[in-house]
Amino acid sequence: MSLEIEAVYENGFLKLDHDVPLSNGQRVKLTIHPPSGRDRSAGFRWKGSQEDLDYLILSDDNGVSELP
Repeated sequence: MSLEIEAVYENGFLKLDHDVPLSNGQRVKLTIHPPSGRDRSAGFRWKGSQEDLDYLILSDDNGVSELP
């Protein structure tokens, strides 16, 4: 079964716009697409370490204070 549904990301959680026909505790695989349809990662793949990526994400310049 495949579903396409919109959601809002708030405080570390995805809030779905509609109920979905899933069992409680059922695992799913998600693919996230920005609603604009524009793939911001096109042509860019991170080749560094997870530590380096975390450092960049947590940089004071972006206003993020912790990872979700």
